[in-house]
Amino acid sequence: MRGRVLAGAALLTALAAAVLTGCSDGGSGTAEPRWKPRPGLAWQWQLDGRVDPSADVPVYDIDGFENSAADVARLHRAGRKVICYVNVGAWEDFRPDRDAFPRSVLGEPNGWKGERWLDIRQRDVLRPIMERRFDMCRDKGFDAVEPDLMEGYGNATGFPLSAGDQLAYNRMIAAIAHERGLSVGLKNDLPQIPQLVSYFDFAVNEECAQYDECDALSPFVEAGKAVFHVEYTQRRSGFCAQSRRLGLSSMLKKPELGVWRSPC
Repeated sequence: MRGRVLAGAALLTALAAAVLTGCSDGGSGTAEPRWKPRPGLAWQWQLDGRVDPSADVPVYDIDGFENSAADVARLHRAGRKVICYVNVGAWEDFRPDRDAFPRSVLGEPNGWKGERWLDIRQRDVLRPIMERRFDMCRDKGFDAVEPDLMEGYGNATGFPLSAGDQLAYNRMIAAIAHERGLSVGLKNDLPQIPQLVSYFDFAVNEECAQYDECDALSPFVEAGKAVFHVEYTQRRSGFCAQSRRLGLSSMLKKPELGVWRSPC
């Protein structure tokens, strides 16, 4: 599936906004600190087309290719933080950089039309491609990145990927984001959370309630990091109480990830 020097009243306004959006500079006092979303933030996840800004929430997660710098700026003017969705685990034949991927890194279809798993062992090949994608997110003004398909080692990719391969690749992805001043979320990959939580600023999860796995996300919340979570088939009455207890930012969405949302 899928910040400036201020004084007086302006400073107080900025600090209030930081509390609302979960922004923190860790006490460093530096300008434009990397965003660090805190547990409990409400969010909107829309990957189907250009963003509709109508949801009254502080965080939006939208497609990095399908939305422009103007779309991101509009959300910023409304006080939103904006996450850039980018696929890092599969090649997509509908992306403008599709020809940048050599055939040697293309594996089996992953079940989504036009997509094939990537050979994440070839980090020297994939790193510059992902760097350019994250450059796009930075240049459009995004605050963070949601890198998708970070658990290829657990799937039939066509390559003999190991857990160690996945750890090395996911840590590389986190480093690429941080080098650009972007926050980065760990997408799914629950078994490797203990080894990766310190590298990532938040988590994005699909269907942990469906599979009775939500407790595995607790290390993020315990570290003061948001967990943005969706379910597709569960009733809210079946997962919202647990989500509140665990500190997850949960909502019900349709699998196509359009505008509709039903939050806890």
